[in-house]
Amino acid sequence: MASIARCLRATRPSAAFTRIAQTPCVRANWQAPSARAFSISPIREIRKYTKDHEWIDLNADRTTGVIGISEYAAEELGDVVYVELPEEGKEVGRGDAIGAVESVKSAADINAPISCKITHVNRVLEEKPGTINQVPEDDSHGGGWIAKVQVDEAAAQELDALMDAEEYKTFTSADH
Repeated sequence: MASIARCLRATRPSAAFTRIAQTPCVRANWQAPSARAFSISPIREIRKYTKDHEWIDLNADRTTGVIGISEYAAEELGDVVYVELPEEGKEVGRGDAIGAVESVKSAADINAPISCKITHVNRVLEEKPGTINQVPEDDSHGGGWIAKVQVDEAAAQELDALMDAEEYKTFTSADH
C-alpha cells in the first residue's frame, strides 16, 4: 500500500500542459473586458402619516402595505399594556377603527389611514404589547406594526391626501 506522502508527491507538468499554459488566448474580435457599472435602486416603500398618528407603508406597486402607529403616538401614549388587533379578512374604509391601543396613560383607537383589506395582523403584540413602544415604526418581524393590508387602485389614490415624513414632523412639532 502506498503512503499518502508518496501519492501527493509533486509531479512535473507534462510538456503538453506547459505548451497550453504558455499559449496566449486568441479569439476573433476579442476585446478586453470593459468595466460595467451596476446601479441598484432600492425598492422604496411609500410611507405616509395621518393626523391621528397612524402610518402606512405601501409597496412600490401600491397594492399591499403595512399599518402602525407613529413613534410620536407611542411616546405620547406611554407604556402600552394592551393592543386590540383588527380581524384578518376585514375590509375597512378610510378612518374606520381597526383596533385599539391601551397604555398606562390612556386608550386610543387605531384607524385605517386608507381603505384596505386586512390580510395579516401582528400577533407578537398580543404577547408583547410594549413592542410598540420599542419599535413603533418597524414593519419587520418583531416590529411594532399593527396590520398588513391589501389595497386597490382607488384606495392607493387616498394615499396622496396623507402627510409625508416632513409634513408629519411639522404637524407634530406644532402640537408641542
